[in-house]
Amino acid sequence: MKRKEVKILGLSYSQSQIGSYVVVLSEIKGNKKVPIIVKPNEAQIIALKIEGIDSPRPLTHQLFKTMTDAFNIDVQEIYIHSILEGIFYTKIVASNLIDTIEIECSAGDGISLALIYDCPIYVSKEVIDVVGILINDDGTIPKDEDINEDIEYNNSERRTVSLEDLEKMMEDAIANEEYEIAAEIRDRIQKIKEKEIK
Repeated sequence: MKRKEVKILGLSYSQSQIGSYVVVLSEIKGNKKVPIIVKPNEAQIIALKIEGIDSPRPLTHQLFKTMTDAFNIDVQEIYIHSILEGIFYTKIVASNLIDTIEIECSAGDGISLALIYDCPIYVSKEVIDVVGILINDDGTIPKDEDINEDIEYNNSERRTVSLEDLEKMMEDAIANEEYEIAAEIRDRIQKIKEKEIK
């Protein structure tokens, strides 16, 4: 089955599903974007990793990494292989250098683990064809002559989470009594605001 490597383009609060977030995946070579709804706890981990914030205490996904590291298991890739009734079916492909196994997981967990393990995310061509949106990274609609399935990706481009989404995540962390994470997000918000003033 054909598949394409994707990158995380952004994370935003979902306007259609209250309490959820949208992760936008973008083809590394191409113009299509794949929006995926994720749960707040998955969005929080994704935002923390994107913004470079370390949690003062290990969260579940970091605990998973610690356990797999202890047993010399490495997550090699995340593969979003199909979609059915709006649900993305995702596999974690892991190896201990002897055996390779595939474990089903939610798309949000897979994306979170991809950031933690720094491994690639792949999406099947079938999924991209069904839910992919043809749009440039800056939000403009490409002209016919600009559409190219083999556009190279500039690795220096930084992934971002909006200030408003960070503030919403900070509120969610406080509501869930995750005060250390809320403090880290608050500090990140202050740094961003200080940079905007300069």
